[in-house]
Amino acid sequence: MTGPTSPHAPLWLMILLQATVSAASMVVEIVAGRMIAPYVGMSLYTWTAIIAVVLAGLSVGHSWGGRFAALETGRALRRAAWCMVAAAVATAGASLLLRSTAGPVLGALTHPLAAITAISSLAFFLPSLFAGVPAPILSVAAMRGREKSEQALGAMFAAGAVGAIAGTLLAGFLFVAWLGSVASLTVIAAVYAVSALVCLGLAGGSRGQWATAGGTLALALLLGVSALRLPAVCDRESSYFCIRTVDLSEDTEAPVRLMVLDHLAHGISAREDPRVMFTDHTAMLDALPRMRMGDRDFTSFHIGGGSYSVPRAWADRGITGITVAEIDPEVTVRAVADFWFDTDTVTVLHRDARTALRDSAAPYDVIIGDAFTDIAVPEHLVTREFFQLVRDRLAPDGVFAMNLIDSTDRLDALAAIVATLRAVFPSVEVWTEARPPQPGERRIFVLLAGAGDSQVSTITTRAPQEIRFAALGPEFIDSVLTAKDPMILTDDHAPVSRLMGLDPVID
Repeated sequence: MTGPTSPHAPLWLMILLQATVSAASMVVEIVAGRMIAPYVGMSLYTWTAIIAVVLAGLSVGHSWGGRFAALETGRALRRAAWCMVAAAVATAGASLLLRSTAGPVLGALTHPLAAITAISSLAFFLPSLFAGVPAPILSVAAMRGREKSEQALGAMFAAGAVGAIAGTLLAGFLFVAWLGSVASLTVIAAVYAVSALVCLGLAGGSRGQWATAGGTLALALLLGVSALRLPAVCDRESSYFCIRTVDLSEDTEAPVRLMVLDHLAHGISAREDPRVMFTDHTAMLDALPRMRMGDRDFTSFHIGGGSYSVPRAWADRGITGITVAEIDPEVTVRAVADFWFDTDTVTVLHRDARTALRDSAAPYDVIIGDAFTDIAVPEHLVTREFFQLVRDRLAPDGVFAMNLIDSTDRLDALAAIVATLRAVFPSVEVWTEARPPQPGERRIFVLLAGAGDSQVSTITTRAPQEIRFAALGPEFIDSVLTAKDPMILTDDHAPVSRLMGLDPVID
């Protein structure tokens, strides 16, 4: 180990710095996922890309820091200080960079994984790179001049791990939930700024260096304030979603509104006519269970609330015994405020749908699964074990209806889910719009599962214009299953995202 032993910083201060910088870098990683969700959604691919980009940045930073650590301690700490200054600027400007580049990137790259990786890299690689530099510098500085340098090294490694844990918890339970994404990044930029000043103080920086650092940190402050003053991307940023309400009708006397969660439409409702559906999947989820139940009243359990379009329509028809499991309370708040939903007409459970259904003792005549959206698929809601739970909670003549999106060129996801449903239910029907598919079309299907088949094979309903839907012939479904030889999806292995493929589906 080269270089003199001074300046000799207290070990506790080096440990605190290490933990603080590590915690801040983890906050940035988690906030990054929240921030890019309005553009590309939240999925396995999103988190994979973000984690890879952040780890790549930290790795490059650690490599740089290792080279700087070989310098004399004062010089090495000054390098750490400048990198912390750069981290503050890059972090404060990340949200501005994200807003300015996301649109052009999505316009140029239609492949979801490429778009997600590019957006993540542009906004969050540099903050991670600069934040990764101080760790080896601080570790070496903590070891120099100490009799038990190995213990100091262990303490520094432990501080980094503890800081990462603390940052993860703070991001999930404090920063995003209480401050929001942009404010969280501004706070982290301030943390990096303080860390930079501490490192510069330990290094004995000159007056000119302090002036340069102060001026650059003022730039970081300006970027942070500018980001905070931009119009919010979300109407409400909850712990789960970026929630937005979009007016679709210019007629203020007959408003129609769209709910957007992250980047996906999750329901459209009209104030004046709650029974009208505006998408194929809600039209089928509304009409098909009612067709199966006939004219009688029935009980239902709905997986996911969104704009509560179907529960609201059924309540307007006088149907009672409606239970909805919506994991995000803020979604329900927005549905009441913007989508004319009356909570007195249904029972709302703000829980994960699978656990809510598991803990329910009462049987339901209808269970609706409305969880299949774009590339963000909750795998635990399409497995054999989940379908067995659904079967156990259905009345003897009950029906399970779920929507599904798949490419008509492949139908791999459709085949796997149909095969999994058939392993549990005697009857599985596949309904879709009664027209030939277009080449490369991503088609919306609704699957009906129960003890017996429907009495009709076609229905006509409004979405909002009249559309005819039909059940695919059993021979066609059998031919797809024979050709695909699909796997049965289980809690241990349900690669729905892979089965859906990486089509240009981000909009």
